[in-house]
Amino acid sequence: MKLIDFLLANQVPLDLKNYKVHLATSDTDPPLQAFFDGWFQEWQEWQKQRNWSCKHIVSLIKLAERDRWLFAGVWDVLGHDWIEEKNHYRYRTALVPGHEEWIGRVIVKHERGGRASYLWGAEDGGAFALLEIRAERMRIEEFPGFNWARVPYAKLKTIVTQEVPSWKHALSNVKGIYLITDTHTGKQYVGKADGESGIWQRWCCYMAIGHGGNKDLRELLGNNSEEYLQHFQFSILEIADFQTSDQEIDGRESHWKDVLQTRKHGYNSN
Repeated sequence: MKLIDFLLANQVPLDLKNYKVHLATSDTDPPLQAFFDGWFQEWQEWQKQRNWSCKHIVSLIKLAERDRWLFAGVWDVLGHDWIEEKNHYRYRTALVPGHEEWIGRVIVKHERGGRASYLWGAEDGGAFALLEIRAERMRIEEFPGFNWARVPYAKLKTIVTQEVPSWKHALSNVKGIYLITDTHTGKQYVGKADGESGIWQRWCCYMAIGHGGNKDLRELLGNNSEEYLQHFQFSILEIADFQTSDQEIDGRESHWKDVLQTRKHGYNSN
């Protein structure tokens, strides 16, 4: 079944002769995070060009999995203004009523043929196949893989609080070496995870107390813990299975401290 057929079957009043499909993606200003944070509509309304010369927008947000897109709503285009100081157009949009229950739950399969993000919609629905209807609205993206895991504190807190299954399963089943980057100063901290629940357990500790028990991080955070934590970004340097000895994990942690010079230029004091 095509996405458009699904929307029409659910009485969404979409103008098939005058709509665009928005393939929302950006490396520098991720639309998926805007969606999770509740301001995707505003994210979409700011445009460098007059991209919304149409009656309706069908919004799809790129997911980490290949050719997978999250349905983010059908929008009425009400008008626009040129904002000189921003050098952007600011559109006025409104969510078409009656289909809110499907937003964030419908996954669409679409193979992007080029770089174009604003596609005129076809009357027959085009090549946008309905792939999955999730039981609940997606509130955080699925675990992207150990080589791609790079998550800011605010997002990690949501992942831990909600115990997002894909993240919890992946991180609970490996030991490893992780990196915390202070995006405000550029300084870094190398840490190890060798407990019974691996990296998941260690990162949960940071979400609980902020500094994870590290002396330098405790001093850095001081009395402004929650505010400053927003500068922290978590990533994974390497993983190991649970057969790996604590001594070997210690050695790998020391190796990464040497490589990244975090004893001299970062937050590792030993």
